[in-house]
Amino acid sequence: MLWQGRSVRKSTGGRYHPARGKRRREIGSAPAETHIGPERRKISRTFGGNVKVRALRTEYASVSDTNTGVTKNVKIETVEENTANPNYVRRNLLTKGAIIRTEMGRARIVSRPGQHGVINAILIE
Repeated sequence: MLWQGRSVRKSTGGRYHPARGKRRREIGSAPAETHIGPERRKISRTFGGNVKVRALRTEYASVSDTNTGVTKNVKIETVEENTANPNYVRRNLLTKGAIIRTEMGRARIVSRPGQHGVINAILIE
């Protein structure tokens, strides 16, 4: 898990001397690492009692064609590029900004699958 609190170091390299330790509410959650596969989602409780839907696996993406204004639910074939991490291409991980190959053509993911639970993409060819 990730600690989301303030850094112990200043921007100059000096050190803050914290008045208190870490708190349970400051701990982040593990990444969802959304794969291509049969639909699987996870609902997690967030701060304030809200819920977050995490997509763990998914086969389909809502792809919009900006020229015609048509949006279709199409099957994802593979991940072609991912600027976040080149290793994600080999593992077929779906993140925001990843370029995927679909039945309609190449598309860029504009939603956050691990945060929103859906995959929305825009056609780039």
